[in-house]
Amino acid sequence: MSRPDARNLTPLMLGLVLAAALARLLPHPPNFAPVTAMALFAGACLPDRRLALLLPLAAMALSDLALGLLAGDPSVAFHRTLPVVYGALLAVSLLGFWLRGRRRPLSVAAATLASSVLFFLITNWGVWALGDLYPRTWEGLVAAYVAALPFLGNALMGDAFYSALLFGSLALVERRRNAEAARPHRAAG
Repeated sequence: MSRPDARNLTPLMLGLVLAAALARLLPHPPNFAPVTAMALFAGACLPDRRLALLLPLAAMALSDLALGLLAGDPSVAFHRTLPVVYGALLAVSLLGFWLRGRRRPLSVAAATLASSVLFFLITNWGVWALGDLYPRTWEGLVAAYVAALPFLGNALMGDAFYSALLFGSLALVERRRNAEAARPHRAAG
């Protein structure tokens, strides 16, 4: 089945990414968030590669700012590991580039799992490297990853949920557009 011209769907894709960013403001279990799925979706689906890299960062920055304002604590939005988190989002968006042209359920599931693990590894490395919780030794790095393992389950579930929602929504719209394009048009008159 052919895909509709992606440029025609860009407003929808932008809206889905921004809606995912807004979902960060809703109450949710720890790490059950749309962030990784949003970056993967943008990388895989937005036709403009620069936009695919920058939009998740901008959406994250705005939602970080909103979370900081809502909490009354700027450190929620501006913390020491922020560059590492944003770097991890860029890495996930780049992984999304691999999905271009192969957006099938199994490929999306594999990329979602890989992006969850990639985000986990990068961000928890940042906690170890830039924080004060763990010694900067091999044992400290292992301790950082072990301490973060309880949060990985929620991250995997959240990434799976939001990836299914984002990629599934786009697939439904594409299917509908393809069906409409395949219908014979009646002549006016």
